[in-house]
Amino acid sequence: MNAMTTRTRSILRIQLHNLGPAAQETYEQALALLRDLTPLVQVLPPDAADLDVTGALRFFDRDIGGLAAMAALRLAAHFGLHTTIGAGPNRMLAAMAADTAATGHVTVVAPDPEAIAAFLNPKPVATLYGVGPATARTLGEYGLHRIGDLLNVPLLTLQRILGKATAVTLSQRARGLDPRPVTTEAAPKSTSCSYAFSHDELDPTAHRRALLDLCERLGLRLRTTGQVAVRLGLSISYADGSTTQRSRTLEEYTAHTPALRTAAYDLYARLGLQRARVRTITVRADLTDTQNAVQQLLLDPADDKRRRIEQAADRARARFGNQAIRPSSLAQQRRRPTPST
Repeated sequence: MNAMTTRTRSILRIQLHNLGPAAQETYEQALALLRDLTPLVQVLPPDAADLDVTGALRFFDRDIGGLAAMAALRLAAHFGLHTTIGAGPNRMLAAMAADTAATGHVTVVAPDPEAIAAFLNPKPVATLYGVGPATARTLGEYGLHRIGDLLNVPLLTLQRILGKATAVTLSQRARGLDPRPVTTEAAPKSTSCSYAFSHDELDPTAHRRALLDLCERLGLRLRTTGQVAVRLGLSISYADGSTTQRSRTLEEYTAHTPALRTAAYDLYARLGLQRARVRTITVRADLTDTQNAVQQLLLDPADDKRRRIEQAADRARARFGNQAIRPSSLAQQRRRPTPST
């Protein structure tokens, strides 16, 4: 099986930069502009989208690189946005191309097998879609450090290492295969909170304190609006203008601040930051209404007590203001967070 055995599509992954203070509004306006190029736009909040431009190439009489350049030009002209764009025959390759492109540039992976192999094979196995830190460590223990290394291992051997389903999936992806279509579902309802440091902050303790503040604010907002978080995302902007993002679907839909905090701390730890000069931290939650959530029964008196305390604190905040009750580590802060977006 090779990368040409499935129908070749033309996919763009567009990453938007510097959305500004009205980020959600600008993002939605940018999506509307992209839909002028193709109706097949999959939203990837808070600042990216996948486009299937297979049919648009003939309409605009351009190749995929030319259409990507047109999209970048229009976004810059209308909204002053910088973009990073990856292009390829499927969503995975387009996304990986975008990850390797410099801001303001377009990287194209041609649809022929040789070009796909030249693009994928030298890359670290951890960059392959679906390979998390644990899987990368397991593969590394067997000397499999590059994506191309997976192609040299018999599938049965890979199944003994990773299990049948994972081995088959990664074997296909290592060959550049990704059957996922671009879907045009509406963006999930979401909300976010941001914390901007007064200077480029290197201290991990200060980073975690900011995360605590963000989760306190986010949890209170969700509980007072009758919503719960389905998925939590973390975005960190650095002094050089670059941004790192991570997200995870929560095991239990929740508006419980300790659960949000645990998830946010885990996302932060997965980044493995080493003396990073952090400028802004944003926590985003994809939402659903409370009636769609089911709370797991933990039979844990301590958890029940924490929830009762949280309810009492919410009543105090409703009466005396959001700052009435705060964790002691936040009460000692002198810097104030930026307004939520």
